[in-house]
Amino acid sequence: MKQMSTTYTGLAGYRHDSVPASGVLLVNLGTPEAPTARAVRPYLAQFLSDPRVIEMPRWLWWTILHGIILRIRPRRSAAAYAKIWTEQGSPLRVGSEALAQGIQAAFMRRCRGPVRVALAMRYGQPDVASTIAQLQREGVRRLLVLPLYPQYSATSTGSVLDAVVGAVERLRWPPELRIVNDYHADAAYLDALAASIRAHWQAHGRGDRLLLSFHGIPQRYHRAGDPYYCQCQATARLLRERLELAEDAVVVSFQSRVGREPWLAPYTDATVRKLAAEGVRTLDVACPGFAVDCLETLEEIAMQNRDFFLDAGGQSLRYIPCLNDQAVHVEALTSLALTHMQGWPECAPDYDAAQAGQALAAAHERADAARDAQPDPFRE
Repeated sequence: MKQMSTTYTGLAGYRHDSVPASGVLLVNLGTPEAPTARAVRPYLAQFLSDPRVIEMPRWLWWTILHGIILRIRPRRSAAAYAKIWTEQGSPLRVGSEALAQGIQAAFMRRCRGPVRVALAMRYGQPDVASTIAQLQREGVRRLLVLPLYPQYSATSTGSVLDAVVGAVERLRWPPELRIVNDYHADAAYLDALAASIRAHWQAHGRGDRLLLSFHGIPQRYHRAGDPYYCQCQATARLLRERLELAEDAVVVSFQSRVGREPWLAPYTDATVRKLAAEGVRTLDVACPGFAVDCLETLEEIAMQNRDFFLDAGGQSLRYIPCLNDQAVHVEALTSLALTHMQGWPECAPDYDAAQAGQALAAAHERADAARDAQPDPFRE
């Protein structure tokens, strides 16, 4: 009789008396491997094939995507990526890795038990599934998933959750999971944003207006119940209050729209032109929805929209970088993670590795003794 192969993956050589660890999985959007059309095409294909990102009948969208978009857009996107690419590679990849390393170092300072911090990309590499598998090989039995999206949207955080579920459903022994749904109103995150903007003003002076530009989504997603728009507005209000600015000193807009259907408004490109026409000469722009600088901030805001502003009569558009791996950002996300990891032994102040190992070994010895005392149900 032909045996059916299992669809679940385990760990070869796993020791049941090994001391478990906790893990933190940071997930960012992703990036192509190189600023070329050949590298951008598979990245865009994976990204734009996600039904969380494009909610259209699959047959119709598949025709548009492969018949039109993937024939034209890779070359255009590659040219944009080439403008921001560094010797180290993609700014999003480099910045996200630096942030993960900073958070790992912070956990080593703040936790007595083993905590592994890893980075995955929703699209491209390193992918979510292989990263979770690697964490499992490193002994992670409790995993906190922290998408690097402060404001929740089904198109971003929701898609990360899909990828995590798809990864763990194939594991023979999935880790205990906790997920940070959003942190748009987290005090430490907001304090870090405020500190970054104040530091920019201290170094360069304050502009005539502060524009907070968030990534957009189609309006129909908002009408369908996506909380993203409301959370963006809440972040903007709470940040304005920390900066002690009047309501008319801060403008909120939404960028990166695609296609012809209405997206969240006002649009950033139209807003910078409007502000210039109204007499704003120096415009400061921050992007609180992005944890790490990327194509949408470095090329779309700092280059494209700067040109729009200048062409419309403005004198200076000054982009305020994302928090990236700044110390205040590292500490904010570490504190956020620790809040969600409460009750996990590795994060307890009285954790003792030797004691944990001895207790686990003793428990397995008792279990082995009890098993040996019972008849083997698999032996005839």
